[in-house]
Amino acid sequence: MTEPDGLNSSGPTPPSQNTKMLLVHVAGAVQNPGVVSLAEGSRVFQAIDAAGGATATADLNGLNLAELVTDGAKIHVPAVGEASQQETSQETGSGNGAGGPAETQVSPGSGGAKVNINTASVEELGTLPRVGPVMAQRIVDWRKEHGAFASVEELDAIDGIGPKLMESLQDLVTVQGG
Repeated sequence: MTEPDGLNSSGPTPPSQNTKMLLVHVAGAVQNPGVVSLAEGSRVFQAIDAAGGATATADLNGLNLAELVTDGAKIHVPAVGEASQQETSQETGSGNGAGGPAETQVSPGSGGAKVNINTASVEELGTLPRVGPVMAQRIVDWRKEHGAFASVEELDAIDGIGPKLMESLQDLVTVQGG
């Protein structure tokens, strides 16, 4: 059972009625970037496979393909010559001895610019660490219902955003306009 490219579609936990499903954002050098649904216990290589597989320009050596994925994580598959985000970002860490969860590969926004929570789309909010598609939608829904955020601290009013998430977002988001 040899997989020449290091990726296969078999998984440790086939989906069943009792299997918890995770949503993971796969971006970068993959055939079909976007949000994929995986069974709990899935690995990075399975997330890449669910996104149609890596492109010919992908540099898979920059990733830990065996790492467990977590719900709401974003996995960025770097292209050859692009710095691995795992090498360039600090770990957000869960205490996982294997180097932390897949979100350690997240790079918020682009070029270090802060994400404006008053204008950002669900996709833009999803680039933030530990903010998956569900949480991003909650932020947008809150904004539609209550109007523009007056301060970053107002994120605390959103269900699911606690002190730890607030701390990780504090320096990555801004409120402008409103």
